[in-house]
Order: sequence, then C-alpha cells, then structure tokens
Amino acid sequence: MPNLPLYLLTFFAYAVLAVFFWRAQVDGKGEATSHGWLGHAVLVPLALHGYLLFGSLWVGGALNIGLVYALSLILWLTMLVYWLAHFFYPLSSLKTLVLPLAALASVLPGFFHSTQHSTMTQGASWAFDAHVLVAMLAYSLFTIAALHAGLMSLVEKSLHRATLPPVLRSLPPLLTMETLLFRIIGVGFVLLTLTLASGIVFSERIFGRAWQFNHKILFGFISWGVFAVLLAGHHFHGWRGRTAVRWTMSGFVFLLLAYIGTQFVLEVVLRR
Repeated sequence: MPNLPLYLLTFFAYAVLAVFFWRAQVDGKGEATSHGWLGHAVLVPLALHGYLLFGSLWVGGALNIGLVYALSLILWLTMLVYWLAHFFYPLSSLKTLVLPLAALASVLPGFFHSTQHSTMTQGASWAFDAHVLVAMLAYSLFTIAALHAGLMSLVEKSLHRATLPPVLRSLPPLLTMETLLFRIIGVGFVLLTLTLASGIVFSERIFGRAWQFNHKILFGFISWGVFAVLLAGHHFHGWRGRTAVRWTMSGFVFLLLAYIGTQFVLEVVLRR
C-alpha cells in the first residue's frame, strides 16, 4: 500500500474540515467560515490529494484510469471547482456535503492500489490524456449539478413542510440555486459534447483503433440527450423546479452508467 500514511493524512484533513464546516452550517455561519481561514485550509487536503493523484494516475508515462482512480479524480476536481467557485457564489452548503465524499474518494486508492485494470495510452499520449481529463471534468461538473439538484429538492420539500433543517437555512434562494444549476449543466454539457465528439472523430488517434459503438457510448449519448432536452426545455419552455431536478438526476445516472458503472462491473464484479 504505497504512501498509505499520506493517504490517511489526506482523509483526516478532509474529515476534520467536514466536521468544522458542518457545525458552522448548522450555526448559520457557513458562508463566513467558507470565506475565512478554514475555507482556505481546504487547499491543504486538496494539494495532498492532487499530489497523490499525480503519482497514481500516471504510471510509466501512461494514464491509469481504473475505477478508484477515476472516482478519486472526479471528487478532487469537484472540490477544486467548489473552492474556486466559492469566491463568486454562496456554496458553503454544497462544500459541506462534498468534503466527506472527497475524504472517502481520496483514501480509496491507498487500499485498492492496482494497475491491472488500467486504461493506458497507446500512440498519441497527449490526445488520450486530454480526452480523459476533459471527460473527468465533465463528470465532476455533473456531480456538482446532481448534488445541487438534490439539495434544491430537499429545500423545496422542507419549505412545503415548513420545517427547514438548520444545515439548510443559510442557503441562497431557490431561484439563485436554480440559475447556478443551469450554468453548471451548460458548461458540463459543452465538455461532454467535446468528449463524445473527440472520441468519435479522433478515435484512432486517441485509442489506437477505429470507433466502435458499445454500451459506454450508448449510455454517454443517452446522458447527452437527456441534458440537451433539459437545456432546451429550460430555454424554450421555462422548465424548472422538480422537472429540472428529475431530468438532472436522470442524466447523471446515465452518465454514471457510461463509465463508473461499467468499470465497477468489469473490475469488481467480473475482476477483469
């Protein structure tokens, strides 16, 4: 188990910050904490996590994107996006939710280290790396969108019951959250489009073989279609609220099946 102490240190750094952020959120001080020294302290586990990722993702000059490494990269990118975005948007509640997930994702490669099931570059390494990293960033943005949609759903249900939990009381108005949700989905949709298009047009250069239609491609295009319909429905018909949440969650599920679900079956179930 290489660098296990460093993996554990990263996990505990995330976990400790998660506890502080949770308490601050319950006390209604989430945004103040996010913009204080604790908000900047997130850079410590982020840096450690990034260092560990760099050492595990690139093996012998080739990109290793096995299941645990992909999950770890997606949550690292998600936390990085949240940290950068908190300068412009009130995201302390979402950061509170993501910190425990980042803690778990950061430590997984330390206990499940393996390159047996990695997808390695062949031929044009830079093209493959760029394709994969754009795809992971798209996954990260849609992960944020799914969390955001889930939080909106919780707030809406709580408002109907007139019992808003303390941890949700410092959230921005639902309209503000909805605006941010569609901005995130819009950027993620562009990155997902680039991922699918580059995989088709430059398949031989990226993967070293002609493009093939398979289950990953199928789920990827279904997810792309779901988000395309959602964005069109929002723009032309004003879709919002529960409709937006349902479509966001549906698109995210199909996106998970496109890679994470497939890798789980191959690596964990079939052990290939």
